[in-house]
Amino acid sequence: MASEHRLTRIVHDRNAMRVERLNACRNAIQGLQVMSFELAACRLAGGFANPIDDERLRVAIQAALPVTPMGELENIKTLPGMIDAAADTLHKVWRAGIDLTTRVEDDPRFAEIARLEAAVLEQLPSGMMRPLDIVAAATARIGHAPAIFGQMEIVGLTELSPCWRPLLQAVAAHIPVRWSAGPRSIPAWLEGTGVMVERASAQNPRISAVSAATAYHEAIEAMRWARSLLAAGVPPSEIAIATASPANYDDYFLVLRADANIDLHFVHGMRTVSTREGQEAAALADIVVRGLSQSRLRRLVALCRDSGPFETLPEGWLRVLPTDAPLSTPGAWNRLLARLTPEHWPDGTDHGSALRTAVETLAKGSEAASEIGEAFLKGRALSIWRKALLAGPAASIDATLEALKQDDGLEACVCVAWMPASALAASPRRFARLLGLNSSRWPRGIAEDRLIPDHIIPAPVLDPLPVNLADRRDFETILATTAETVVLSRARRDSDGRLLGRSPLLAGGVDETYLRRNATPAHAFSETDRLMARPQEFAADPQAVGAQACWRDWRQAEITSHDGLVRADHPLILAILGRTQSASSLRRLLRNPLSFVWVYAFGWREPQSSAEPLVLDALGVGDLVHLVLDRALGDLETGDGLASADAETIEAAVARAAQAVAADWESERPVPPAVIWSRTLDDARVVAVRALSYGDEDLPGARSYGEVPFGGLKPKSDAAAPWDASAPVAIPDTDFNIAGYIDRLDISGDGKHALVRDYKTGRPPHSDIRLNGGRELQRCLYAFAVKALLGDDVAISASLLYPREPVDLQLDDPEAVLAEITGYLRAARSSLTGGAALPGPDTGGDYDDLAFALPANARATYCKRKMLAATERLGEVAQVWEAE
Repeated sequence: MASEHRLTRIVHDRNAMRVERLNACRNAIQGLQVMSFELAACRLAGGFANPIDDERLRVAIQAALPVTPMGELENIKTLPGMIDAAADTLHKVWRAGIDLTTRVEDDPRFAEIARLEAAVLEQLPSGMMRPLDIVAAATARIGHAPAIFGQMEIVGLTELSPCWRPLLQAVAAHIPVRWSAGPRSIPAWLEGTGVMVERASAQNPRISAVSAATAYHEAIEAMRWARSLLAAGVPPSEIAIATASPANYDDYFLVLRADANIDLHFVHGMRTVSTREGQEAAALADIVVRGLSQSRLRRLVALCRDSGPFETLPEGWLRVLPTDAPLSTPGAWNRLLARLTPEHWPDGTDHGSALRTAVETLAKGSEAASEIGEAFLKGRALSIWRKALLAGPAASIDATLEALKQDDGLEACVCVAWMPASALAASPRRFARLLGLNSSRWPRGIAEDRLIPDHIIPAPVLDPLPVNLADRRDFETILATTAETVVLSRARRDSDGRLLGRSPLLAGGVDETYLRRNATPAHAFSETDRLMARPQEFAADPQAVGAQACWRDWRQAEITSHDGLVRADHPLILAILGRTQSASSLRRLLRNPLSFVWVYAFGWREPQSSAEPLVLDALGVGDLVHLVLDRALGDLETGDGLASADAETIEAAVARAAQAVAADWESERPVPPAVIWSRTLDDARVVAVRALSYGDEDLPGARSYGEVPFGGLKPKSDAAAPWDASAPVAIPDTDFNIAGYIDRLDISGDGKHALVRDYKTGRPPHSDIRLNGGRELQRCLYAFAVKALLGDDVAISASLLYPREPVDLQLDDPEAVLAEITGYLRAARSSLTGGAALPGPDTGGDYDDLAFALPANARATYCKRKMLAATERLGEVAQVWEAE
């Protein structure tokens, strides 16, 4: 095509290119090429000239920094963020048209940045050039401008970087160049360049202003506004939502887009970690940066089950990992892998070598980030990983991944657009809603360059197009180019509840509409929003009906089906009552029947965190002491026995036991920091020595047993048991079988006397207790189990030992207490089979791990309201709550 019929249109960005090309196709325009001025300069320079793209620049900086002397910057060049800072500085220098090589004598900092620039350019392909070099090459070939461009039209721009201005003036001397400004501002430097300027009158849109509660509320109102326009027949391509800094709203719109089922195009790209492939890379980065642990490995396996070393592992292999173990050290993993046998794996085949290889690879850390990524990722996730390693150091790859963006796969020209204000200023739409018009957010403040401060190069020279002026110019351009409607929106408070000021751009006198967060929307943007906007319609929804009925029942003093009433002889209730019980389950049955059903019928459990705690809780300390006692007692009994052991022998056995227990604990459970963990072990040793050294009643020739199983439970060790542990133990006249582990059992040499001991690591009660309101069943039930298994001719003593004090609480008459418990248990069974799974005194208490299923603040409100009716309905069961 002849050059006189060719037209080159210069636009601002990729979004503007798409719009212009679509318009050209719709209007059957031929001979039109659309590009940015930078690409036009490269086209004229020829020789396969290319601009330096950001990704290749970061790769070059990463390679050049370690080997380039940086003078004053030497100490910070390996820190996270240096690559980003260097790329930002070089871009500013190049856009400003500054040649660093001519200014190395002015300040040492120029020499440092110039050395870095030279090293970076050596790393880049020869076709990639700085703007100054592109301009020089293009100027040398300026005679080809008519053939390459024909005529040139610049559309949608309000400024041009100083580096390109000499080339524009040279091009204007050879071909017609038209600057189609429309109603936009025109830069003063255009005068005298030979560029023809075309102006047009500004649009006169309807402008309104609103204030929302928060930024999230702003996003919700924007989606409602967009939905109302779509419902009115406005094409999606005519609707835009914009702000100066979209990153503050991206997460909100990502969630709202899915809820609303609207194709909302992110013009500036969406965060890579919001995709599944990005999450795969993020899960791996979490391990590389913070170290390997079980929780992080489980997250990685859930996302990368079919890639890397995990491909060869069988389905369900995660069951070989102990659920409570943090596995946060190489030693813990080695101990676990050493214990694994083929029987541990779901398919009966030993896959320990494959798991060991995976663990060893992951444990290499950030120094082997590239190797780890290649081993565990594939496809798009691997590409993301490689890009992140190029964009920043491996030690902070998690932060780099957070900043990466990618295209969302939607077409801008047929979708509602969410975009930066600069993109909307370059490609206006008929309907625009501008968010974030708060002080310091629009316009944004100017920040000093991180490597070249203002006293070396004044900011107006290094950055002649500062962000605050660009934000103001974009705002004015949007108001002047939007044809129909502009809605100006701001947030009244931030996410922490602090008041936010108004942007100075809102000083035009437009009346502001106050939008309440809980107001009924005029037009809902999603199904959820619609139901909330129509209470009468939502009230007919089965979920709402059930929720309202539950709320009303909770507010009544009477017992209802929402408080635990079920039909009599419910099969599930009968099933859980028919199981073998423990002392803790029977305690729960007596003091919290509702929780008994939740735990044993529904299978609800408090989730166990595998994160390392700061300190062990009371339950954890008790478990630790019991394990040390059991192992130490077993050690002593393999010798001459506890009865003949002196203080030194007991202390040595406890020390050995504590060391062994600590190793197992560190492999299977979370542990506090090293200093606190060491102090906790010391405390456990002291308590264990006191417990084993306590002056017991004289049992001649006594033999001691620890963690003695009964009722069908399996032994915890290979130590001999005093009876057949598989034999059932039934409580008379209750239809309950019980099972458990007795902390310690001492049997005299003649077999005529036995002492049942239960260790307590907490504080002792202020007075002697028997049932303690149904809390203390263990002594009596375990004493009964011992008598049932050893025979009626054996005299049984039962005690609670608090070794910290020390205090030993003896049960005066175990048989009388058992008879009392039997009556309460019969009443509890009868009550529960009758359908009364009701709250009890432990419901909603400080140690109720299922209080989350109750109304808020249940202890102070709900439980007090229901307790009288529950006590009356439970009848005899409630009497145990008053027992001493």
